[in-house]
Amino acid sequence: MTDAERWAYLAEGNAKQARKRVAADVLVRDPAGRVLLVNPTYKEHWDLPGGMAEANEPPRAAAERELREELGLVIVAGRPLLVDWDGPHGPWDDQLVFVFDAGTVTDDQAAAIRPIDGELAAVEFVPPEVAADRLRSDMAGRLARALRALAAGTTDYGERAHR
Repeated sequence: MTDAERWAYLAEGNAKQARKRVAADVLVRDPAGRVLLVNPTYKEHWDLPGGMAEANEPPRAAAERELREELGLVIVAGRPLLVDWDGPHGPWDDQLVFVFDAGTVTDDQAAAIRPIDGELAAVEFVPPEVAADRLRSDMAGRLARALRALAAGTTDYGERAHR
């Protein structure tokens, strides 16, 4: 097999393989231990900051880009706290969901965070138990798992099939 034939074979395989949507969120805390939530204009519930990765964009870079674009916040995302496979549901194919540790901001930094993108109506630091009430149930579960992973120094992995 020539190099050209091998590349053509690999390109055909690449074109047929599954493509995954990737969501990349971050866990940002303030000195009081409250977590940053965002209120998207296009969803019913609050959410963790972050968003969808673009084609060929690493999940960590996607999370950092979304923070810059939506909040003007320049943060280097740390280790992954959570990785989930979320099965197909409704009109959506399956996706991978990442939650990265984005550390603790200072009180001054927290007070300065504002939406700078029309996709967000509001931002707020709230205690984790309040966050759980504002988030969609699956995201509330992810937040709880991410906080446990943060405390334990681990990364949580899960799979969620929809019926």
